[in-house]
Amino acid sequence: MASEYSLTDMLERMYQNQLALEAALMKITLWAEQQNAVAMGTNVRGALHTIGENAGHIKQGLARLRVADLT
Repeated sequence: MASEYSLTDMLERMYQNQLALEAALMKITLWAEQQNAVAMGTNVRGALHTIGENAGHIKQGLARLRVADLT
């Protein structure tokens, strides 16, 4: 069993932080767009797209690390 300070656990927590920041950033983006800051919203949505794309790769990597920790 992995310790709570293992590399896998630390990376899992970073991934969870990334998801939380993504959600918060989306809320701010929606608010900004309601305030007619459309250009800013467009720019932030580009960054959010990159975060979303990378999240899938991170999740797959974490799954592989978890399997390696169990074997």
